[in-house]
Amino acid sequence: MSEGPLRVGLVSISDRASSGVYEDKGLPALRQWLDGVLLTPWEEESRLIADDQPGIEATLMELVDDEGCHLVLTTGGTGPAPRDVTPEATLAVADKVMPGFGEQMRQIGLQFVPTAILSRQVGVIRKQALILNLPGQPKSIQETLEGVKDGEGKVLVPGIFAAVPYCLDLIGGPYVETRESVVAAFRPKSARRPPAA
Repeated sequence: MSEGPLRVGLVSISDRASSGVYEDKGLPALRQWLDGVLLTPWEEESRLIADDQPGIEATLMELVDDEGCHLVLTTGGTGPAPRDVTPEATLAVADKVMPGFGEQMRQIGLQFVPTAILSRQVGVIRKQALILNLPGQPKSIQETLEGVKDGEGKVLVPGIFAAVPYCLDLIGGPYVETRESVVAAFRPKSARRPPAA
């Protein structure tokens, strides 16, 4: 397990936002959500790029191989439209596919809209990093990461981030702690550390 801060790559993938047609909302949404959930110190490497498969592949490889990111979150480019190639690029750079992440993301989305079934988000491992494709809308990003809660805050459908810290443990990343009121990270008892004093 590595020590030191969690290094996170944030990638917003959009032809129009990357060319300045409209303001990117993906990167600020990811940054704000991570600031609200992570108790572990973290560092960010962010990129705003076009829907271009070779460019997405190169960006993901750079963030993992050169920048040493432990977690890479992408937003955008996961639908069925011809320019939506984020999953193809992500799979092309993967060492292992983690299908449970994509399955759970669609399960969460279906609680809100029937078109969530059109999403092709994937989760993969490349070297020391977990790469996750998230939806493009800030509200959907939050729902996907946190899950579906009732009026009292009880989790009805778990969000995907609950599984991220233990996954990072298993692939040699830093020990990540979360604000339990937002997302309670799940670890087997044998993998838990005592809370920091």
